[in-house]
Amino acid sequence: MGRRRQRELRAGRTQAVTLALDHLVIAAHTLAEGLDWCEATLGQRPEAGGRHAFMGTHNRVFAIGSAAFPRAYAELIAIDPQAPAPTQHARWFDLDDAALQRTLARDGPQLVHWVARCDDIVSTQAVLEAASIEIGEIRDAQRMTPHGLLRWRIGVRPDGRRALGGAAPALIAWGDVHPTDSMPESGVVLQAMQVGEWPESVRGLLPASIGCVQRPGGPSISVSLAGPLGRVSLAAPV
Repeated sequence: MGRRRQRELRAGRTQAVTLALDHLVIAAHTLAEGLDWCEATLGQRPEAGGRHAFMGTHNRVFAIGSAAFPRAYAELIAIDPQAPAPTQHARWFDLDDAALQRTLARDGPQLVHWVARCDDIVSTQAVLEAASIEIGEIRDAQRMTPHGLLRWRIGVRPDGRRALGGAAPALIAWGDVHPTDSMPESGVVLQAMQVGEWPESVRGLLPASIGCVQRPGGPSISVSLAGPLGRVSLAAPV
């Protein structure tokens, strides 16, 4: 196959792919610390959430959607001390990274990653990995909630690392139910979001509401939230 034809095929796949912010990932050394931080920083103490048995983690979630970021939510996540560590792969979002855990223990919860919603996760994975953004294996996952079983497919790297250090998202495709379908308004709203530099070939996949900036040595992701305690800016540790 000629290079021109390869470029045409890549362009066709890119045009067929759409991404939307699904949720922000805020990691904590312990989930209790995450809840205390959330209440003190955002004026919100979320109760919804559960356990991810295959990852040895647990979470709490709350809605942060707005006109620019519909159906978006935030996830507080931590290693579950009552669950065994996975043996075939690392935990997601770099939660097994010793340096990150030291940062979380010392400085408190941190924004570490984002997850993008897509309709065709296989095609989206192919487009991003053609640009050397490694998404990882697409896995089936589920979590029980008070409203029933949530099912989704998500890209997980065996090493647990965040793509582009967190600037590029994990990919997710939901089943018939989305978590925000049963989430009450939290009073916290996502106003703005920026990520670090992406390869030019796939930069057009970013939703218009997400800025992409070149920040040498800067955070891979930063956001601005408005809530009961006022405006709050969060950025991934560097």
